[in-house]
Amino acid sequence: MSTKPIILVVDDDRNTREGLQRALQRHYDVRTAEGAEAALAVLAQEPEVALMLSDLRMPGVDGLGLLKKVKKLYPELLCVLLTAYGSVETAVDAMRQGAYDFLMKPVDLDHLDLLVARALKTRDLERKVETLETQLNERYGLEQIIGESPVMKKVFDIIRHTAPTQASVLIQGPSGTGKELVAQAIHRLSGRKGAFVAVHCAALSETLLESELFGHEKGAFTGATLQRKGRFELADGGTLFLDEISEIEPAMQVKLLRVLEERTFERVGGEESISVDIRIIAATNRDLSEYVRQGKFREDLFFRLNVVDIVLPSLKDRAGDIPLLAVRFLKEYAERNNKRVTGLTPDAMNVLSRYAWPGNVRELRNTIEKMVVLSQAEQLGVQDVPLNIRESVTHVEHQVTEAVLVDGSLADTERQKILAVLKKNKDNRTRAAEELGISRRTLHRKLKEYGISEKGMTVD
Repeated sequence: MSTKPIILVVDDDRNTREGLQRALQRHYDVRTAEGAEAALAVLAQEPEVALMLSDLRMPGVDGLGLLKKVKKLYPELLCVLLTAYGSVETAVDAMRQGAYDFLMKPVDLDHLDLLVARALKTRDLERKVETLETQLNERYGLEQIIGESPVMKKVFDIIRHTAPTQASVLIQGPSGTGKELVAQAIHRLSGRKGAFVAVHCAALSETLLESELFGHEKGAFTGATLQRKGRFELADGGTLFLDEISEIEPAMQVKLLRVLEERTFERVGGEESISVDIRIIAATNRDLSEYVRQGKFREDLFFRLNVVDIVLPSLKDRAGDIPLLAVRFLKEYAERNNKRVTGLTPDAMNVLSRYAWPGNVRELRNTIEKMVVLSQAEQLGVQDVPLNIRESVTHVEHQVTEAVLVDGSLADTERQKILAVLKKNKDNRTRAAEELGISRRTLHRKLKEYGISEKGMTVD
């Protein structure tokens, strides 16, 4: 099967059609048509045609009429019009209708060859850009943050509303919940043309952090043999992500506050004020407001950072998302490691859904990767779940069973648990089902089974 691009030549003059076909067939697969109707028939049979070369004046539907129909049916198809009676107005009209270019007859074949090659190269570059943008969106956009639980839908809503603004954002949540992914999504959806630059504050001493953020001049300190730009300059026009912001020292907090207020700074050892256009997103796994109360974090800096607050839940608090995450990670690592693993058995998924996941999404991702890499079957079963997870789930269930034997029947215990969760969630069945780790349909069945009314009260 030929891999050459397909060119369609449309002209009512047979000699012109055949002449153009001979000129182009060395590098391309060429199809011909004597008019608009025949051209549309060819395109219907071979929609992979890359470029259409059409005469402007033809009986019936002319070249411009054909161009309009083709661009409506095949908007990505490149079209070049030919005419012996051209004018500037005609050329402008053709380009306005979507033509890639406009050539005069008699056609200069060398010029035509260059034009076709350039047009196809432009199309290929545009497709590569689209592919890259899609990959970036998958990596940095909301597509990478998985969740259908109400709490995650709220997070998505905040991201969408916040991203186009200039507001600083503070992301709070336990380790492993995806704070940097959220920051990347905000940047990706913001439309800012600069880079996304991340700094992990806890990994650097105060002196190193200052140089890392602000850069330094040559000779500023021992070992500073060259001028170096800091992360603020590198993020100009983009987004600076400050992870583990709670760990920075008080002196650095003062300097950071000044940059947030004035958008200017000086490199270490320098005197020149440098202005930057940056968006600040900070993250922490601590309760930053508590740090403020304890005097560990400046209140004015906290308010500057906390214009928009996004709180990410632990994985156990959105247990209903575990199957979605598990399947997504399984597909990712099966493809990456060339493993023919197609899914998880219901028992395996049940164990994963009952585990507490202290390491949150990061721990689940690492667990699924390990299971896929070590798998010897197409379906991951309970035996593939790491032993520590199985033992943890078994231990918790054993404790529940013992409590039931002491305090009453399993049904009574389950009924009391459902009532307690309903009360906690103000009788919202969707949130209650999510916290219980069951579907809403299952919750509805159990409510009916235990005689619990709409408001969580026993039906008389």
